[in-house]
Formats: sequence, structure tokens, C-alpha cells
Amino acid sequence: MLVLTLQEGGQRLDTSLAREDLGLSRSQIQRLIEEGRIRVNGSPVKAHYRPKPGDRVEVIIPEPEPSVLNPEPIPLNIVYEDAFLVVIDKPAGLVVHPGAGNPAGTLVNALLYHCPDLSGIGGVERPGIVHRLDKETSGLLVVAKDDLSHRNLARQWESRSIRRRYLALVKGQVAREKGRIETLVGRHPVERKKMAVVRQKGRVAITEYQVLERFRDFSFLELHLRTGRTHQIRVHMASLGHPVVGDHTYGRRTEEHGRPPWVQEALQGLRGMALHAATLGFVHPRSEELMEFEAALPPDFAHLLQMLRRSDLEH
Repeated sequence: MLVLTLQEGGQRLDTSLAREDLGLSRSQIQRLIEEGRIRVNGSPVKAHYRPKPGDRVEVIIPEPEPSVLNPEPIPLNIVYEDAFLVVIDKPAGLVVHPGAGNPAGTLVNALLYHCPDLSGIGGVERPGIVHRLDKETSGLLVVAKDDLSHRNLARQWESRSIRRRYLALVKGQVAREKGRIETLVGRHPVERKKMAVVRQKGRVAITEYQVLERFRDFSFLELHLRTGRTHQIRVHMASLGHPVVGDHTYGRRTEEHGRPPWVQEALQGLRGMALHAATLGFVHPRSEELMEFEAALPPDFAHLLQMLRRSDLEH
């Protein structure tokens, strides 16, 4: 149990504690408050409670629950690894952690086989997982091996200091060469498994993009996430009328008549979406060294771009 006396007041309890050197992210603090594991002057409180100077705060951090998942010898493309973390280049089609419809065969199952002592902070179904990529998205993600590293990386994630650069092929000609999309994103009002741009009861989502290359019917973009909302890039690009190629959730299935056969084959050969987490940068949780990693486009994505260039040259 951690015990501390707050020197300042006026802010919400979860905000105040997130500023303390507890090794906990704000979301972790909120969860502990909800579970009654954080008390002020001996009494449980809500996250929005505004403490006063001199308040005595008790924080009970539970021991991580042991994982009940089965390790599986699934091959991993490891970009970097040390005693504290591992950076993975995830292929499209691989689910990050078990859930409804995916009880096994996930990245977590593979990680448990590769390094059994993963951080338990993510929970019994998400050990070590600091952030996620959608199943059909390829690219880089970092996994923590111990709890201290996990807390540090989670704080960087929540403070938006982790650098993430994505590459995407979207349908149609994006009008502007570069832009910034800032909206509220929340649950779709009707289709609850989907996210949507909403006018209220959503969370701020910011995506910046730049056109790298234009084709007759597509645009190849570089995107930077300034926030990390669920399906953020997919929702934002669809809201502009330019869904990510291969995204059958937010993009309409359209007939692709009139394209050369080599383009048709390349489109059909795409394993997931044409969305790739190409760059990941963060401060190492132990050495405090600034680290940045790059992952090349998957072969099927790169091949599709080559076929589109060939098509445009011949037209």
C-alpha cells in the first residue's frame, strides 16, 4: 500500500494522483478508484473528488493476476528486444489479445510462449499490452515485460508523447495535400460494434495527414495520430469519404470494374487493410533513451502500390 499526503488541492483526485510519481497511468488510477482501492482520509471517494491540501491518500495496488492463457508457438517478427520490452512488427490478420470470437491464436498467446513473464498490468487477457492495433492493421507495437516498464510506457501513451506514423491507401482523391482532422469519436448510435464521428458524448480525436502519392482512384497518405481512439484513422478517413482500402467495416464494398487485371489481383491479394503502423517512437522506460523504430510496408501492400503506379503509367 502506498500512502501520501497531498500538498495541493483544487484538481480532480485522478488528475492529482496521475501527477504523483506512483508509476500509474490515469486510467489505472481511475480503475483503482472504482474498485475502492484508493481512499482519502480513510474513506472511498469518486474520481471527480477534489482533494484539499493535507488530505491523506491510501493507494492499494493489487498483485497482478496470473494469466490463464495458453502459450502458443506462433512466429513473431521481433524488431527489438531487451530485458524490459519487446517491439513487434505485427502482420495483418493477427489479433492482439483474446476476446469474443478469438479465444486463442493471438499475439498475446505468441508472446507468452516467447517470454512467459510478461507484465500483468494489462490484465489476465492482455499481459504486457500497452496499446493495440486492429486485427487487419499491420505494423509496430511495443509490449512491456515488467510492471514498472508497463506503467512508464502507459504514461507516455496517455500523455500522447509516443510517436506513431501510419501509412494508408485510401479510396478516391483526397482534396487537400495535407490536413488536420479534429472531431469527437464515440460509439456508433445504432451499430454498437462500430465507432463514429459524433457531436456529443465522444472523446476528442486528432489525426494529421499528408498526401504522399496520388493515383487515378486512390491516395497514398502519411498519417500522425495525436490521440489514440479506437479505429481513429479508419473513422476519420471514412468521415471524409475516403475509407481505407480493405476496410469493410467503414468502407462500402464497391465493384471494381474497369481496373487492369494486375490491379484487381493486387487488391484481392491484400491480406488485411492498407493501413500500416510504420514508425513507433518512445522513451525507453529504464534507460530513458529516445528510441524509434521503422517497419517496411508488408509485401502485399507494397505490391499493390507498384501495380497502381504501373496502371497509371499505362493510362
